[in-house]
Amino acid sequence: MEFNKQEILAHCQAFSKNTLMQTLDIEFIDAGPEFLTAKMPVNARVHQPLGLLHGGATVALAESVGSSASFMLINTDEEEARGIEISANHLRSKRDGTVYATARILHKGRTLHLWEIRITDEDDRLISICKITNMILKK
Repeated sequence: MEFNKQEILAHCQAFSKNTLMQTLDIEFIDAGPEFLTAKMPVNARVHQPLGLLHGGATVALAESVGSSASFMLINTDEEEARGIEISANHLRSKRDGTVYATARILHKGRTLHLWEIRITDEDDRLISICKITNMILKK
């Protein structure tokens, strides 16, 4: 199957409707054969009590991008991807602006995908680094 960036991005946006991804204003903005990128605004909606980007919101962004990326690599008529583990290291705080999450495949097995998701700011400074393992299941 030939890779179609616009089709992938449109599909990701469509399945985000009425989900946490829509609540957090996560928007898919770039894709390639082995990566997917989304952005999320940093504002009061995703702050923790001290006015900083909440680690849970960061992990929700990472999981959204990492899980969606696995769907790009499978036959969705016959298979589905399920996140089974995620980890995050938060390296820098952020009060406002935008964060970008790019998932890149580390391992593409028949039944497991391992993705690294780098969360960066507008100046490409690393905010968090996450890893997600997705299990690929037959429907």
